[in-house]
Amino acid sequence: MKSGQSTQHFELKTQSDFLLPGASSFSVVSRSAAETRNWGKKLGRILKGGEVIGLTGELGTGKTCFVRGLAEGLEVSKEAWIRSPSFTLINEYDCRLPIYHIDLYRIEGSREMEELNLREYLFSDGVSVVEWFEHLAMEEVEESLRVEFSYVNTRTRRLAFTAYGNHYEEVLKRVQLKRFKWIKG
Repeated sequence: MKSGQSTQHFELKTQSDFLLPGASSFSVVSRSAAETRNWGKKLGRILKGGEVIGLTGELGTGKTCFVRGLAEGLEVSKEAWIRSPSFTLINEYDCRLPIYHIDLYRIEGSREMEELNLREYLFSDGVSVVEWFEHLAMEEVEESLRVEFSYVNTRTRRLAFTAYGNHYEEVLKRVQLKRFKWIKG
């Protein structure tokens, strides 16, 4: 391996006990914010619109960093300031496809959820990226790509991608192909 080159560690999983029938997943270890952002960028490049990307994980695990990369993959302008919508709840970005960056961390109860009118975003032609996706009722979105962020240690994160639905199975396959191209090149 050349100096300065990083390696990617990953685990492939299919039909695990914790997955819904038909779901598949894989996980990667990210050793820097740049790597986390790059995974978002890879995903953004292959999205076609109408997708729901659900992000879960503790504070500080890299969810917003991942969204920055996703926006880059969707060709956001270099001047765009991609930031956590913790207080605004929903940030919209103009890209190749509109991005609806939604943060449910501060939402308390179904009434607040209804007031956000999330269906307008979740079932649009854009890309809805939902931080704290676990706060959304399971029946609200049947199909999605979910990315779970977890700490490995202070500098390293695990990103676990899980596809729910046929379209997201295809998206996951394409992300995995990009992973192998990235490792080789």
